[in-house]
Amino acid sequence: MHEKSWLRILNSCSGNRKSKTCPEPCRRIQNLKWAGIFAIALTFAIGGAVALAQQPTKIPRIGYLGGNSPSDSARSIEAFRLGLRELGYVEGKNIVIEWRHHEGKLDRLPALAAELVRLKVDIIITVGAPAARAAKEATVTIPIVMRNVGDPVGSGFVASLARPGGNITGLSSLAPELSGKRLEILKEVVPRLSRVAVFGTSTNPDNAQILREVELAAKALKVKLQYLDVLDRKDIETAFRAAGKGRAEAVLMIVAGAVAGGNQTQILELAVKNRLPVIYSGGGLVEAGGLMSYGVHQYDLDRRVATYVDKILKGRTPADLPVEQPMKFEFIINLKAAKQIGLTIPPNVLVRADKVIR
Repeated sequence: MHEKSWLRILNSCSGNRKSKTCPEPCRRIQNLKWAGIFAIALTFAIGGAVALAQQPTKIPRIGYLGGNSPSDSARSIEAFRLGLRELGYVEGKNIVIEWRHHEGKLDRLPALAAELVRLKVDIIITVGAPAARAAKEATVTIPIVMRNVGDPVGSGFVASLARPGGNITGLSSLAPELSGKRLEILKEVVPRLSRVAVFGTSTNPDNAQILREVELAAKALKVKLQYLDVLDRKDIETAFRAAGKGRAEAVLMIVAGAVAGGNQTQILELAVKNRLPVIYSGGGLVEAGGLMSYGVHQYDLDRRVATYVDKILKGRTPADLPVEQPMKFEFIINLKAAKQIGLTIPPNVLVRADKVIR
């Protein structure tokens, strides 16, 4: 059929595709026309879906408000990263972490917290009570996951452990009864122990509660205590000197982490110089060369922080996530440190250690 004939048919049947009088060729062409329109619409729909699928997925951004320095916090950071990997998060691929450390200057914490807020991070991880407080004052909307806070309720961070109620949740490290246990261990290591210097930090919210436990244990063990306040670096050497003058035979270290963590080398050197057995609350100082520690398993605590990150990123709110208390503890002994001060660790104590550094 010639082109002019097709046009005559279309013109005669225009708008009457369903008419019985419409010639068969016309119906075929009309059907082709509608099929073409459908194909074009389908192409646009598929193209839009593909474009939508190609939109970049938002990668969660986590702010980490840590301790003294990345090197001091290396083990904690390693544990946190491990916890994230176990849940499918790989830094730099499907999660971004903004690392901030106060470098031993606690007065920097408010500015660092404010910086993380300006970056619009999805969650802020805080290490220690000072960091948690700085974050709390910087935002009431961004979820905060605290770690290594002794008494979150007493410090005013949460309404209760079971129902935090605000934008803060996380892990508590409070276990004051362990300090009494540490005194018992010192008594076993130094059988004739009669005088112990207790290095504490009075500005630490947990200090008074811990001291009560120590005093109860001291009374039962018939050990006299000499309390020495360590608020910052300059007080460390003064405390060791005072312990020597007070004829202390051992030291129970309950100095706040913000003070002890940034002055590890000084503490360890003075312990050796004064030939004093020192027991610590955390394993970090023992790993660095200290004598003994008994306390919360910090590596486990740091690893578990990742579970809170995962839950919050999946839609849970801090207000409804209970604060977890310590579940795992560890006893570490460093035989190299014992040798340095001429101390022999009794076999019955040695066999109870979870880890022995030789």
